[in-house]
Amino acid sequence: MVGVHDICARVQNGFRARLGRIAVPETKLNLAVSRVLYNQGFVSSVTRGTHVGPDAEYTPTTNLNVAERRLWLSLKYYQDQPVLRKMNCISKPSRRISCNSNQLQMLASGQSWSIVKGIIPGEIMVVSTTRGVMEIQDAVKTGLGGTLLARAN
Repeated sequence: MVGVHDICARVQNGFRARLGRIAVPETKLNLAVSRVLYNQGFVSSVTRGTHVGPDAEYTPTTNLNVAERRLWLSLKYYQDQPVLRKMNCISKPSRRISCNSNQLQMLASGQSWSIVKGIIPGEIMVVSTTRGVMEIQDAVKTGLGGTLLARAN
């Protein structure tokens, strides 16, 4: 099973190697985390494709081709520096960190909670809620709690 730690490592390694595009396995979790990174401006595009490269035209994912399907993320750079400097996991399979809406609001305002430090300006936190994977500010606005997945800055 591919977890959030896989996409964190692939994205961070891609930026460190100064790659233009990286491939991550096409899973629902990776697609949701990629969507958050795209919406927050850390990647310039997210496209579907195979292990060879992005698709020129739409190809549905079926049971026959699921093993070779990938999400291709185009990494973004500003003045020859990576936009995303660091991306790491918060929850692990051995330690899930869940928060209610009040605890998420504390983290979003920069205060620490439990073993998790609050976010600083320019940083995002990815949260898995009952309504899907979203950024911490969106979860606070909707009043949802959830599991902390990753942070990026």
